[in-house]
Amino acid sequence: MEYLNKLIYLLVFPGFIFTVIVGLFLAGLDRKIVARMQRRRGPKLTQPFYDFVKLMGKDTIIPRNANKIVFKIAPIIALVSICIIPVLLPIYNWTFIGGTADIVVIIYLLIIPVVAMIIGGMASGSPFASIGVSREVVTMVSYELPLITCMLAVCKKAGIILGQGTTYSLSAIANAQQSTNSFMFTISLFPAAIAFLMILPAKVGVAPFDVAEAETEICEGPLAEYSGLHLGLFKLTHNIKFYVMSALFVVLFLGGIGVKTNSLELDLLINTLILLVLVTIISLLCLSIVRGLMGRYKTHQMFKFYWTVPTILALLSYVLVSFNL
Repeated sequence: MEYLNKLIYLLVFPGFIFTVIVGLFLAGLDRKIVARMQRRRGPKLTQPFYDFVKLMGKDTIIPRNANKIVFKIAPIIALVSICIIPVLLPIYNWTFIGGTADIVVIIYLLIIPVVAMIIGGMASGSPFASIGVSREVVTMVSYELPLITCMLAVCKKAGIILGQGTTYSLSAIANAQQSTNSFMFTISLFPAAIAFLMILPAKVGVAPFDVAEAETEICEGPLAEYSGLHLGLFKLTHNIKFYVMSALFVVLFLGGIGVKTNSLELDLLINTLILLVLVTIISLLCLSIVRGLMGRYKTHQMFKFYWTVPTILALLSYVLVSFNL
């Protein structure tokens, strides 16, 4: 029975099916909001669903000079890794598959889709892909340091509250916020929360930090030679990131927002709705509106930005937490 529950968690809720539906919905909402900001009507909210289904039916063209095995397997690895993360995220007081080092696992899982795109782009043998790959590497190097520092600051704060030193368990981080207050509203972790929100566009891969894909410059960069099923899997992974990264922010910094009743099932339903509302707000404010207002950064501008403002804010939070402020 325990293995059956875990299989349901992975495949249905909060795993693959639920994550895909929410991710595609947020992507459709993002396109609608940006269109309205640009005084366009925009597509339907369900357009990403149609796009994905359409790509599934298209022919898949593999370049003659490509490494065919790597080219085909890269999008599958990217999608599987990003779909595992929601199962590790607690929803207020409900933990699906917990552990003592969830944060460490999530850090690795978040890197895998990026690495898969880099490897897939290199395997395609396209010059446009090689340019996109180099930009993707620079992007990853730019935001990984402040992102990990933000997470470490949260882990240290939760450990201090629980008297455990530094904890890497997401359920422990959620419990710490429920016993005190959401970390975003504490002085020591507010800079880290701002830094995390600044990192969201680059991690998801939207403007102004979509320098790797850059459709108008290098024809989708690493994805230039992808089509059909494989392109659809990469696009689906991109859409799911809208949900995964916003939900991760909610767990790390807004884990104290939720309700607790006498029924676990009712708790799960209500807190899932609260999570979806918070995720939608964060996605709109930090991804859609930012994408509609700002143009694309140059690669060196992005690198300089992330190694100054978000890095300084993340390190400031870590120092304040270390002094127990």
